Order: sequence, then structure tokens, then C-alpha cells
Amino acid sequence: MDIIITEKQGEFIGSPAFETLFGGAAGGGKSYGQLVDALLYALKYEKSKQIIFRRTFPDLERSIIRTSLDMYPREVASYNNSKHVWTFANGSIIDFGYIDNEKDVYQYQSAEYDTIRFDELTHFTEFMYTYMISRCRGANNYPKGIKSSTNPGGVGHTWVKERFIDIGVPGKVHECKMATGETETRLFIPSFVTDNKFLMERDPGYVKRLDALPEKERKALKEGNWDIFDGQYFTEFDRKIHVVEPFEIPKEWDRYRSLDYGLDKLACYWIAISPKGEEYVYKELYESNLIISEAAKRIIEVNGDDKIRYTYGPPDLWNRRNDTGKSAYDIFRENGVILRRSANNRVQGWYSVAEHLKVIDEKDEQTGEVSKIAKLRFFNTCLNIIRTLPSIQHDEKNPNDCAKEPHELTHGPDAIRGFCIERTKATKIKSQEELDYEESIRSRRKEGILGIAGRHTTRSYINYGG
Repeated sequence: MDIIITEKQGEFIGSPAFETLFGGAAGGGKSYGQLVDALLYALKYEKSKQIIFRRTFPDLERSIIRTSLDMYPREVASYNNSKHVWTFANGSIIDFGYIDNEKDVYQYQSAEYDTIRFDELTHFTEFMYTYMISRCRGANNYPKGIKSSTNPGGVGHTWVKERFIDIGVPGKVHECKMATGETETRLFIPSFVTDNKFLMERDPGYVKRLDALPEKERKALKEGNWDIFDGQYFTEFDRKIHVVEPFEIPKEWDRYRSLDYGLDKLACYWIAISPKGEEYVYKELYESNLIISEAAKRIIEVNGDDKIRYTYGPPDLWNRRNDTGKSAYDIFRENGVILRRSANNRVQGWYSVAEHLKVIDEKDEQTGEVSKIAKLRFFNTCLNIIRTLPSIQHDEKNPNDCAKEPHELTHGPDAIRGFCIERTKATKIKSQEELDYEESIRSRRKEGILGIAGRHTTRSYINYGG
């Protein structure tokens, strides 16, 4: 029996993670990959038990079952139409099941499966999925796992995105904490129609039909974009453009920090600006339950040796407290973090963020090739801003503003807003003469030679902000 698969289908079949999601664009060969994987597993592990779910039984009949009848060889397995099960000569079985509502999960209460599969996972609720994880068990030593495939969208879009997409870079196994406190491994394998060379060869017009869809549906089904939904504020956000692999920031680039502080969350970001004006958010500090002095200590710890030009903070940090007469700004300053007040116009701030996120075409002067770029980009290690920035929605009462709820989503974006609304400039690469002058000023200042006038005359050269 000859089975031909794509590279991405091979990654799905060989996944070492307990939970695997194979998903993204339509036409990536996800359902076929599920069936091939199930077939190979059944043949390798005798008397193994698997089940493949769709939300309704008609969905099963129109897709998975029909395809399995075309591809599974009758020499090794037979299909029982009334029981909806494939039985293999070695005793393995593949059941087909559906969970139309959450009560349906209890019909599997006593079931045991070595591998549980969900086709179109975003059609299911999180409870349906997590309940069935408990049915993945058995006394044998066969590898156990939950293997799913899906496109973006559907009732389960948000929880699937949080479980598989927001945890980190795709194609990498991540250790994730379960509700029990234990850890399990998860892997997201993105797929695109262009990965499916068989479909591209046999039906090249399929891509054009996807291009004809409305923008939201096209981005979901053709591009596999998980970050677009109704009510979204920053529709400009595109992971393929705005999220980049980390690289070593050149030491001469200007660096800034911008923060949003509350006891519930400190969100602080480090941003470097290139000589071309490109902005890279390269560090993230995102922690809860830190009093101001502890927050300042953590900022300094994470900062390391980075030379920061300014640290931007929201204006409410300058409000003086009745009990002490001090402001948050005062306490930050006392603990080594000097803040610079950012503008407080929310709407203009969000407009500024959108401008920084705007995607433009850049033409390579040598090759003539055109690529999509954006001014503001994020290292893929800054997980929380990548998760929250595309998730905030328009405010229902003022569509020009971002919604303030859920509050957990606003901390990171508020910190980035404080940076974007300021008139930061591209890094100016300084001449050796300027660098020597700065060094002489620093040396003389240490020796106590310069007075106030000397400090003012060097303001354009010296980095401030702690």
C-alpha cells in the first residue's frame, strides 16, 4: 500500500506532543493527514483504540467517513456502517463519534482510547475537548495523545487559539501547565493550501476561489490568520509580518521602555529603534502582585546592561497619594526607575499604534522584489503582547476607543500605546567625535568638574531614563 503525504502531514504524524493541532488555512490536507495517521497507528499497534470526532454525525458522513471509505484498504480492515467503526485484522479499531452538545460527552464516560482525534476542533467547546482528554487512557504502553485539525473561526476559536496558538512559536513543542498543576506537551503545526502540492497540482483554481472570499473569511481560510474576528480593533495585526525571530540588537540603537502599572499587572516593554526607524519590541516583563518598589526592582533586573533613553509611563502615575503625599512616579524614581510622562489621549494613542502597525510594501533596490513590512514588530518571545494586542476590541460606546474590558487584555496594549504616541525618532548613528565628547563629559561629571551648565549642554548626547 503506497501512501503519499506532504511534509506538514508528516510532521503531524510524527508529533511527539501529547496534544497536537494541525491547522490554519483551508486545503492544507488536514483531514487526510488525520486519516493517514489513524491508519498507520492502527496497523502499528495491535488492538489499539482510536476515535475521530466531528460536531455532528452528518459532518462525519460528508467528510471523514466518506474519505476513509475511499482510502482504507479492505485487505487490512472492514467498515461496519451501522456501528460506524473500522475494525482491523490485528484487532485495532477506529470509531467515529460526534458531540453535538455538552451532554453528549457523558456517553463516553466509561470509554478508553489510546488516541482521540478532533476534526475541525474550533467547532467544539472547551469543555467537550477537556472532558474527552480524560478518556485518553489504557493499560497498554502505546503512545497516548490528542490529535486535532481545524481552520480558524467557529464557536471554539478563542479557546483553541489560547491553548495552541498563543503559547509560543508554531512548530515547536511547548510544556504547558494543566489545571491539575501538572505539565503536558502541546504542538501547533500550521498548514496552508500551498503546502498541499497534490491539491495545487490537481485544482490550481482553488486558490483563486479563496481569494474571492470577503476579507475576514479570506484571511482565515486562505492565510490561516487566527488574529482576526468581528469587533477587532487592530485588524492590521498579522503574525507573519509583526512577529519576528529574536536577533542581537546592535549596541548603538536607541532603546526605550514603556510601562503600564497596577498591582494587578505590571506590563513593561523594551523597544529598540533602528537607524531606518524600525521599532522592535524585544523584551517583555508581565507580572502581577508587585508593589511599586518591587516593580522597579524587577524592571532593573530584566533590563540588565541595556542603556535606556527614556522610560514612558502613563500620567496617572504622577497622582499623589493622600496617605504618603508621594506619587507612584516618586517611588519608581526612589527605586532607580526614572519615568517620562506619556500623552494621555487614548483615542489618539490607539490611532498612533495603528499607524505603527500599518503594513506597507517595501521594494528591494537590488532585486526589485516587494515585501510586506511594518514599522512596529515584536520578538516572538514577547508572548503576552502578541496575545493581547490583536485581541482587544472596539469600545461599544465609542468605536474610536478600545474596550477597557476584559481588563486583563489591556495592560500590554496600554504600555505600547504610551510608546507609540510619543515622537520617537530613528536612531542617529553618532560620529566618533560625538562619542568621544560624550565620554569626556561623563568622565568630567564623575570628577565633579561640570556644573549645571555642563549638564544642559550635553542633553542631546546623553541617554536618560535609568
